[in-house]
Amino acid sequence: MENKFTGKIWKLPDDVDTDTIIAGRYGVIVDKKEMGTHCLETLRPDFAKNSKKGDIIVAGKNFGCGSSREMAAEAINVNGIDCIIAKSFARIFFRNAINNGMLLIESKEIPESCQEGDQLTVEVNKEVTVNGKTFEIPKIPDYLMEILRDGGLIPNTIKQMRSTVKE
Repeated sequence: MENKFTGKIWKLPDDVDTDTIIAGRYGVIVDKKEMGTHCLETLRPDFAKNSKKGDIIVAGKNFGCGSSREMAAEAINVNGIDCIIAKSFARIFFRNAINNGMLLIESKEIPESCQEGDQLTVEVNKEVTVNGKTFEIPKIPDYLMEILRDGGLIPNTIKQMRSTVKE
């Protein structure tokens, strides 16, 4: 993960639940890329087809509410989204997203200050700039930053296991 990056905004409303992100009927799909083609299809049918690496989701409150379905975070991530900014996140979705290597930023002000398609710049652990306004963001704890920089919990665990193995 880069310390500073810019992306195009996909604007989503309050209370986007995990079933809206990826409907339960697609949970049987093993291939992540194929599953990702159904991401947000009931809310934003154009999302999977038109999202690009580096795009950023900006949403309202309670993003990722509903079930503890880990594939909701995977479906977003496989579509190139590495960062979501929302007024608030459901607790389980928050951790599932971190485990998938996605940066999550909570801000009540940022979603009110941008629109679909705007460009937004994130300076990790410092600030977000959009439409000429700069917003301070909270610092992410070091142990979570390590997981994010490694690309998720599984790559982080593999790295840690390799570092403890003596040859």
